[in-house]
Amino acid sequence: MSGQHNALLADIGGTNARFALADCNAASPLLEDSVHEFKVADFPSLADAARHYLEQTGAQAKYGAISKGVFAVAGRIDGDEARITNHPWVISLSRTRDALGFDGLRLVNDFAAQAMAVSLLTPADVVSVGGVRWTPAPLSEPRTYAVIGPGTGLGVGGLLVRDGRRYPLETEGGHVSFPPGTPEELKILDRLSRQFGRVSNERLICGPGLVNIHRALSEIAGVDPGLLEPPDVTARAAAGDALATRALDVFCAVFGAISGDLVLTLGAWDGVFLTGGLVPRVLDSLQHSGFRQRFEHKGRFSPAMAKIPTLAIMHPRPGLLGAAAFAVEAFGEKA
Repeated sequence: MSGQHNALLADIGGTNARFALADCNAASPLLEDSVHEFKVADFPSLADAARHYLEQTGAQAKYGAISKGVFAVAGRIDGDEARITNHPWVISLSRTRDALGFDGLRLVNDFAAQAMAVSLLTPADVVSVGGVRWTPAPLSEPRTYAVIGPGTGLGVGGLLVRDGRRYPLETEGGHVSFPPGTPEELKILDRLSRQFGRVSNERLICGPGLVNIHRALSEIAGVDPGLLEPPDVTARAAAGDALATRALDVFCAVFGAISGDLVLTLGAWDGVFLTGGLVPRVLDSLQHSGFRQRFEHKGRFSPAMAKIPTLAIMHPRPGLLGAAAFAVEAFGEKA
């Protein structure tokens, strides 16, 4: 395999840096056996980590000289720099490109990569929430997808497929105002408003959001829950704790409602993909909760919503998969 067809991929989070290679001319560009993960704190810069990956894996000897890459980073791309909260690296596109001796390098937002990953997913990479089947479509067919992902925060975006090309939509949709849909949710909003003032969807639908819901329900019940982390809430729910179980039910129902709102906002009639670190951990709850009912409950549009698949992404490395899709768009033969 010629190195000129290959690109170095990276998915950079606050703690870990994942690297891999892509064959930019392949239908399945991510080379799965090339994936390695390192601790960010072990390296002074992104370029040092990337060089370590190339040297440790012998990638250049195996595939030939690699001179281009796509790096997905968990932060806003501001001109030449990527700004990541609580991150030890200052990531500069030009300095990183020069340090690696690359002639082509792209920095992309990690959630843009999550959106691009949708175009490379197969039915084996997803689990349906609600039973509506999904069949991947070739890039020649126009499609509009929504992507939403609760993790540390709430990422929201989309993917447009038009005329054989992919266009990720980066949004700050996690910060739109939370719309309560039940009397109980109104009470939760009241309590969260006292704490935060304005309450966004992210205040409920993310890891810390699950804790916020549990604390609000505890206050309503006159109970002091103590200091909890998201895994504590899910563990208590698994053990049969009533308040924790209810918090998880509310989480899933609100998640479904705002996912449905996202379809209406983007016109994402071809499917909604649920991503983020929290989704695999609460998948069983999503499938046995009010998620799908609230997703579909959109008045006159309910019949249309009932036909739209909602799919949990189970691929272990969607960030790298999306970076590979970016590499195909930027460096493939048809680019």
